[in-house]
Amino acid sequence: MTDRPVLELRLGDVVRLRKVHPCGGRTWLVDRLGADIGLRCLGCSRHVLLDRRSLERRIVEFVSRGDPALSAAVSPAPVPPAPGSEPA
Repeated sequence: MTDRPVLELRLGDVVRLRKVHPCGGRTWLVDRLGADIGLRCLGCSRHVLLDRRSLERRIVEFVSRGDPALSAAVSPAPVPPAPGSEPA
């Protein structure tokens, strides 16, 4: 395990990856955050999922940053009520 800080990703980020996609595109739009990060190729619109660790190694640069409010607006999974508590 490394002591490297977690890279902050936002919905709407446009990133440039190390390797060129078979379509010739190199820029990708971050469209899903979670256990896997969803990326959409801006060349051919292909959608892929990568785990965060792999993506962090492949990113060369941020072409543009997404709106922080979009990422903050993503609500976490609802927490189930504790056993024996009254339903709201």
